[in-house]
Amino acid sequence: MSETLVIFTRTYDFVTWILPMAEKFPKSQRFAVTQRLQNAVLNFQESLIEANALRGVRRAEKLRLADTELRKVRLYLRLCQKWKWITAGQYKHASVMVMEIGRLLGGWMKYVVPEPS
Repeated sequence: MSETLVIFTRTYDFVTWILPMAEKFPKSQRFAVTQRLQNAVLNFQESLIEANALRGVRRAEKLRLADTELRKVRLYLRLCQKWKWITAGQYKHASVMVMEIGRLLGGWMKYVVPEPS
């Protein structure tokens, strides 16, 4: 399943883009929003790695956990844009990356856990 491999590449690209940027956020928020964003991004990536090593129900659980972490990333990105810690262009770039990652994750989840009929 080549889509599975693509999600790892896209996630790596996103992680290497967002983490250095987050280091530039206001120091007053370093241990609040910034840390939560960084944790959500890294937790997402780790959940994918763990899911790839598992099968069946355990894989599905890790993928659901990854989905939850990706939802957190979306929230923190919206907050960063609202507070003008990132520009509109940076927000658009991040949104496009996260949207693609979300589509890839959704496809993987459907492959692993089909919808009940």
